[in-house]
Formats: sequence, C-alpha cells, structure tokens
Amino acid sequence: MALLTTEDVLNKKFQYVKFREGYDQDEVDEFLDEVVSTIYSLQMENQDLKEKLEAAERRIAELSNSDFSPAEAPAPAAPVVETPAPAAPALTGPQDAESATSMLALAQRVHDEYVRDGEEQAAKIIAEANAERDSIISDAQKQKDSLLNQLEQERELLENKINGLRTFESEYRTNLRSHLESLLNEVGNGEN
Repeated sequence: MALLTTEDVLNKKFQYVKFREGYDQDEVDEFLDEVVSTIYSLQMENQDLKEKLEAAERRIAELSNSDFSPAEAPAPAAPVVETPAPAAPALTGPQDAESATSMLALAQRVHDEYVRDGEEQAAKIIAEANAERDSIISDAQKQKDSLLNQLEQERELLENKINGLRTFESEYRTNLRSHLESLLNEVGNGEN
C-alpha cells in the first residue's frame, strides 16, 4: 500500500449513503486505517532518522575530541592475500602499553560478565524447566489418581448392579417356577 500524501487526505471524497445521512462508514474506516498506517510508518522512519542523526553527531563529537590528527592516523595496512590476519598497530610508548593493558582488562571483564550472565541464565532456565517438569508430573499423578479413583467407584457401582440383577434374576426364576407349578397343579386338578 502506497503512503498517503497531504493531497490524498485533502482531496478524499466519500460516497453518500442513500438510506441514512452521512458517509459510507466502511469507506471512512478504510481511509482512516490508511491514515493510521501512513502516520505510523512516518513516525517509525522519523524515529530511525533521529537515531541515525544522534549516532552521527556522537561520532562527529568523538572524532573532534580525538587526539589523532589526520597526519597522525595510521595508514591502513595493505591486505595480504595468503595470510588474512589483521595487522595490529605497533605500541610505541608506555601510554600505548597502558591503553592496551586497560583494553585487555576491559575485554576480560566484559567476557567474564557475559560468561557469568550466561551461566546464571542457564541455571535459571534449568531451574524453571525442572519446576515445570515437577509440576507436570505432579498434575499427571493427581489426574491419574483421580481417574483411577473414579474408575474404581464405577467398577464397584457396576458390580453392585450386576449382583442386584443376578439376585433379581434368581428371585424372578423362583417366582416364575412357583407360578408355573401352581398353574400345572390347577390344570392337573381340573382334569381329575
């Protein structure tokens, strides 16, 4: 979608709606969405340009405060095709040695901080994973126990129903047999 221009906003015409007063609400909403998108894009671009400007101003300030003059700046080393190792500037005095030592100490400190932070994060992630694992296992155990309990109750209920049906069947057969025998006796007595 192309960004809106000032002319687009000023010259936008909306369709009138026949059955109610005002403009087509969907058309207005779509246009407002385009306006919002354009404004957001412009704000992001503006923020990016401000950051680049600040970085450039900082770099200019660093270069203007630098002790190096263009004549003192070391010439870049010519690239060696066979050995692509970077050329280190030669240390010429005690100040350069101290600077190099402090840079190495700073690099070591930064390295140690990153390693320590990484180890702390790893320990934290492992602890969280262990806690989550324990929670999942505990939940699964509770769910299993609950399900087994429910199944045991259902089994007992079914066994009780089966026993009740067997008792009913036995009583029904006994009653039916007694009834049939009494009918047979009546039929036998009626023939005599």
